[in-house]
Amino acid sequence: MNQEPNKSPVEEVLALLDLEQIEVNIFRGQSPADRMQRVFGGQVLGQALVAAARTVEGRQCHSFHAYFLRGGDPRVPILYEVDRSRDGSSFTSRRVVAIQHGHQIFTMAASFQVQEPGLEHQFDMPKVPDPETLEDEHAHRAKFLDQMPPEAREWISRPRPIEMRPVVIDNWLHREPRAPFDNVWMRATGPVPADAPTQQALLAYASDMSLLDTALLPHGRSWSSNVQMASLDHAMWFHRPFRVDEWLLYAQDSPSASGARGFNRGSIYTRDGKLAASVVQEGLMRQREGSRQRS
Repeated sequence: MNQEPNKSPVEEVLALLDLEQIEVNIFRGQSPADRMQRVFGGQVLGQALVAAARTVEGRQCHSFHAYFLRGGDPRVPILYEVDRSRDGSSFTSRRVVAIQHGHQIFTMAASFQVQEPGLEHQFDMPKVPDPETLEDEHAHRAKFLDQMPPEAREWISRPRPIEMRPVVIDNWLHREPRAPFDNVWMRATGPVPADAPTQQALLAYASDMSLLDTALLPHGRSWSSNVQMASLDHAMWFHRPFRVDEWLLYAQDSPSASGARGFNRGSIYTRDGKLAASVVQEGLMRQREGSRQRS
């Protein structure tokens, strides 16, 4: 996105998530002006979650399940229509439909809960190096600018709202096949308001940035390969409090790829090892005509 004067990349994303209410249960969201092809899926996830949350009081989202139906057009606003499905004594359900050009492009079902104590357990966080010992992925890719086409150079050069430090950094242009497991430290590159809806919306935004790529690892492919990639669905569960502007570990794996689809899972941990959120996503992973299989 083109950086506005006096606005950091994080502030620009937060502005995208600050939807305009145009009618009861109807909200309007914008996209970055310089997005040329389609709207980033994480943006739609975050905006839809904000739309749902603005119709709920006194409860926090604990899960959502979403489907990407059509690619979003970044040139026009997105309308988010919220259906107040149910307000129960402990749980609240909302359904969100995103609309462009008279068509549904996205649907989300979200559930909110009154905060209450209960039994607890979790898997342990993977043992990985601290983020301070790892290289920033954005800075690493910038080293290869002269080997990239002009449009990729411009994209790589932009400041990022989310800093990502993978435990393993592959050669993005010539990736070697490896097991479908990836651990990535991530955090917002600036301060984020502490309220839960904003934190959750920004984490939903960030959760779509690297997960689908995990399914390409065994095949020695990347986003620069001749493979058509697109998110098909995305589900997320929020377990414990977190701060997106503090380091979070995104532990990702891909148990299966078949039928031109890659299936991916993610566990998001706080720095002190608490499991904050879980993510599941399936995406289109179609080899373009003339592409060469390396795995």
